[in-house]
Order: sequence, then structure tokens, then C-alpha cells
Amino acid sequence: MSDRFGPRALVLAGHAARLLGWRPEEFWAATPADLATALAPPPAQAPLGRADLARMMEHDDDDTANRPDR
Repeated sequence: MSDRFGPRALVLAGHAARLLGWRPEEFWAATPADLATALAPPPAQAPLGRADLARMMEHDDDDTANRPDR
């Protein structure tokens, strides 16, 4: 095993704890692929279209009418 594994593993364990909320047991049970997937940015999504926005606005109007403060 490389002498560099330990310090790098500690850094990755710290990142997993801060960014993912993983405890040490969860970090050590994860595979490198698990960690890479969890830290990967979310996939890009297409911009919101006019029809989708209109549908969301219709639902928003329904929700605001049922609020007690309105």
C-alpha cells in the first residue's frame, strides 16, 4: 500500500463528512465509485419551457388561494 493513501483517505473522509454528512462507517463502507457518484455535480437540465412555466403558475395560483394568510 502506498504511503500516500492514508493522508488522502483522511482528506476524502473529511469531505464526505462535511459535504455529504457521512459518518466514518459510511465512508469506509463506500466504494470509490460510491464516493465519486455522491460528489458528482447533478446532471444538466434543459431550461424551463413556456408550457412548463405556465403549468407551474397555474398550480401556484391554486396553492396561494388555500393559504390562511390570503
